[in-house]
Amino acid sequence: MELLYFVVLVSGLIFVHEFGHFVVAKAFGIKVVTFSVGFGPKLLRLRGKETEYCVGLLPLGGFVRMLEESRGEPVLPEDRRRTFEAQTLPKRALVVLAGPLMNLVFPVVLYFGVFASDHRFVPPTVGIVLPGHVADGKLLEGDRILSVDGEEIGTYDELLRHVERSPGRELKLRVFRNLGYVDVELVPERAEKVTSTGERREVGRIHILPNALAPAIGVDNRESPAYRAGLRTFDVITTISGRPVTYFRDVAHLFADNRGETVPVAYLRPRVLEGALGGLADLAVYESGVVALTPEPGQGDLYRRTGIESADLYVAAVPPGSSEAKANLQRGDRVVAIDDAEVTSWSAMEERLFLARTAPHKVSYVRDGRRETATFRLRHLTFPDETGQQQEDWTLQMTHWQPTIAEPLVNHPHRFRRAAREAAEQTLEVLGFLTRGLVDIATGRASLSQISGPLAIYEVAGREGARGAEYFLWVMAVISINLGLINLFPIPVLDGGQLVFLAFEAVFRRPLPVRVREVASLLGMLLLVSLMTLALKNDLESRREVILGQLRELFG
Repeated sequence: MELLYFVVLVSGLIFVHEFGHFVVAKAFGIKVVTFSVGFGPKLLRLRGKETEYCVGLLPLGGFVRMLEESRGEPVLPEDRRRTFEAQTLPKRALVVLAGPLMNLVFPVVLYFGVFASDHRFVPPTVGIVLPGHVADGKLLEGDRILSVDGEEIGTYDELLRHVERSPGRELKLRVFRNLGYVDVELVPERAEKVTSTGERREVGRIHILPNALAPAIGVDNRESPAYRAGLRTFDVITTISGRPVTYFRDVAHLFADNRGETVPVAYLRPRVLEGALGGLADLAVYESGVVALTPEPGQGDLYRRTGIESADLYVAAVPPGSSEAKANLQRGDRVVAIDDAEVTSWSAMEERLFLARTAPHKVSYVRDGRRETATFRLRHLTFPDETGQQQEDWTLQMTHWQPTIAEPLVNHPHRFRRAAREAAEQTLEVLGFLTRGLVDIATGRASLSQISGPLAIYEVAGREGARGAEYFLWVMAVISINLGLINLFPIPVLDGGQLVFLAFEAVFRRPLPVRVREVASLLGMLLLVSLMTLALKNDLESRREVILGQLRELFG
């Protein structure tokens, strides 16, 4: 299958490139003698009215041969005005430029197909507001954001796009809240994002999440009404006084008007079954129950009156042998502070940990009503990436358990307009990234070892093709842009070199001598072969161990 994906990808992009030359030449009335995809022995020949269409055995190239008197071809008198050199300079330039431009435009079509296939989206509803950030106190859980700076939005992705584009700039949000409308102004915090092309860039963040907290609770105070009633950490509340509970925010809402009356609270309690299914996995099953809970009378927040809070900051699992386990952290511990700084959410705790990822960290936690401290480190990992280069990462091994409830998906009000905008933006982003990379290599700011060849394309085509059509189209779009850019290089055998010849003709009012063009083309071919050899060498070196392992398997 890998070979099939590779042939489809390469042949498809070559066809698109050559079709660009072909269709513009035909539009200008130029006679096209041969349209070929692939080199070598012909697998297929079709004879049209005046053009022969061919498919060659080797899919690593193609060509459109137009009628040219300068090649010494016989030209009938009625065809003299249909030769390539008989056309005006702008027309010839457009014919040459059409191939690379087709490769640069084609990704817009591919990306459009990918984005247009998405028809159900997450709505722009605030599920979680992370404490200590810009939206805290301004946006509330359950808010539905209708517009940003006067522009109507219909999905959470559109909200993120506006926010990411506005680091440090005030945004005006129109929000639907509690059957009314409110205006909220906030300034997105500056943050760094790794794009789909691997670049790092500054973006805006308001630190909200689209899915709301499920009613999984934490109870750390043994003297609280909730604990005395029989509720425990990680219980999931299902009803209060017979009224269904969907989100954690519903718990606070249903207790808000209670003045100390005892109410029935139904819950589901997860029981962990370690080594279930013959030791294949650890599972959790729910046991149901009902308790009678009497909140403290008077005013106050949910925790003060009942002892109930979100399970967000409670440790759910600690892998044996981890740094956290060696620090004696256990399931059910409630994290209070990291390095003596109070934390209000698990995400805030992770932010603080990863700010100093290599250092040991002091964690303060509550267990059975007592505050204790311990010291642990993030786990350090090293691993080879796809090119064989060693990468490193740090990870927090203990986990929490805070399930969320997704909002029902919605249809986008302008689905195809959104797909077209996303396709154009993605194409421009990849184009900019690849252009900077090629310029860095050409100017020596980046290593020649970054040049990849057919083995890398073969590997990527097979891997992404196996993942599905969308992934395959995505990588096809990236390689198409790369192909278009490379063909614009001022190397004589490439389209960019032909444009240089035409530029010379425009300046000096005469074409370059045929002998000069022949020598330049020969030198260009040598340079191109050298680059292809270098790319193949890089491919082999980065996959040396894999290739040697396969050879050892074949020959023992």
